[in-house]
Amino acid sequence: MKVVDDHVEVTETEASSGVKGHGVRYVLGISLAAVIVVLSLIWIVPALLRG
Repeated sequence: MKVVDDHVEVTETEASSGVKGHGVRYVLGISLAAVIVVLSLIWIVPALLRG
């Protein structure tokens, strides 16, 4: 990081200093599957009980 004139310049690596792990994929995949199952049940169960 360096100060140039009246602003600070950072490299791409410094700007994205967060950890980018593969766990995010699993969380998103499991969450998506869970939402699909729950919403399907909310839609299917009342339809089955009606008739």
